Amino acid sequence: MTTHLTLVRHGRTIWHAENRYTGVSDVPLDDTGRAQAVALADWAARQQFDVLVCSPVPRALATAAPVSAALGLEPEVVPGLREVDFGIAEGRTLAELRETYPEATEAFVADPAAHPFPGAEPPADAAQRAVGALRDIAERHAGRSVLVIAHNTLLRLALCAWLGIPLSRYRAVLPRLENAAATRLRVPADGGSPPALLALNVPTSPAVTADEPAPTAGRTA
Repeated sequence: MTTHLTLVRHGRTIWHAENRYTGVSDVPLDDTGRAQAVALADWAARQQFDVLVCSPVPRALATAAPVSAALGLEPEVVPGLREVDFGIAEGRTLAELRETYPEATEAFVADPAAHPFPGAEPPADAAQRAVGALRDIAERHAGRSVLVIAHNTLLRLALCAWLGIPLSRYRAVLPRLENAAATRLRVPADGGSPPALLALNVPTSPAVTADEPAPTAGRTA
């Protein structure tokens, strides 16, 4: 019995609009982010979701709120879906980090898995946490369709780890998940097998692409 997981990044915040690292920091949705959450709810209401799951971080909960109302589903909050803690990078742009911590930043850009920012959660630990949470969700809701609202870096690390992509390549292979865009996985009943990637970073409404993706050279996370 296969399970379908639809992974969605939360709506935008002002820090995301400025391309700042926003891991565990509590930054609220901005006007665009709130519009994205409402548009996501409209899109979700036209799908067939049985379960709604979200990260405990406030911006994810705020994104889930209109979706919950539209689907008539109480969100299941999963601690393991919280965003990565970026340590000294929290609240800063990559350009600012290059000025303040040039050696640490260049090491991170060269291999983010081997050289996370000082004080940050190691990517391997975050990936293991995320995949464990997603596998548990799939097992508990076997055969159902689950909408999961979480975070950009956490979901990219989880996708790489689960699909067999080296974590050192996560920023290059998956540069960014758009706010409120959907990525779909089909998880086999055999928990040891990797999922099938059915769709990646698909906009759920025009509001998803309200801001241009950050240039590759300056992107965060």
